[in-house]
Amino acid sequence: MRPFLLLSSRAEDAAADDEYAAFLRVTGLSAEQLRRIRMEAAPLPRLNLDDYSGVLVGGGPFNSSDPEAAKSAVQRRVECELGSLLDEIVARDFPFFGACYGVGTLGVHQGGIIDRTYAEPVSSVRVTLTAAGLVDPVLAGMPEEFDAFVGHKEACRLLPPGAVLLASSPRCPVQMFRVKQNLYATQFHPELDVSGIVTRIQVYQHAGYFPPAEIEELIGRVSVAVVTEPARMLANFV
Repeated sequence: MRPFLLLSSRAEDAAADDEYAAFLRVTGLSAEQLRRIRMEAAPLPRLNLDDYSGVLVGGGPFNSSDPEAAKSAVQRRVECELGSLLDEIVARDFPFFGACYGVGTLGVHQGGIIDRTYAEPVSSVRVTLTAAGLVDPVLAGMPEEFDAFVGHKEACRLLPPGAVLLASSPRCPVQMFRVKQNLYATQFHPELDVSGIVTRIQVYQHAGYFPPAEIEELIGRVSVAVVTEPARMLANFV
């Protein structure tokens, strides 16, 4: 099997390395089978998609809906490079799975509306599969309802034309969608377990997701969450 490619945009080593370890764990891939590129560190090298089985995109600090003037030079570069790569990925219907930042990137690329209407605080939420989600092969074996970890400042308010809604939650109507047959995006983080979400909380405590003074209370709340199902969809994708 050709390797998969993980595109990361987290500048903090602790968060980036923990994310990579999480994707290795839930996909069952070895380090040789999951190559990582940290997009924030340097320009994206020339990629030949034929060298890979699929592309995974992790979360990160960038918000696609930020005003252009507020975006850093690195964010603008990463968005431009991802947009160009998505041109080919979408045209080929090449296997793609974007977690959290995937909604912003694939959603914008395909003409969806991404804004801050349905932001969610760092927490565990109940996600419900749609009728389409119940029969989607990437969600095979998933219960109709399950808990997942979220924490995002923006979300998809209007699906891209032709996209299929696969999952929703009370506070965020678009939790997962598919474009064509092989392009997936989730708002929740299917790769995260309790240890992973605690690491993110610690790393991003000053990033505006929650008041830093509430960090211990927040860690206490997420530490009792029972999140067991979402990882299955990444194994199914692989």
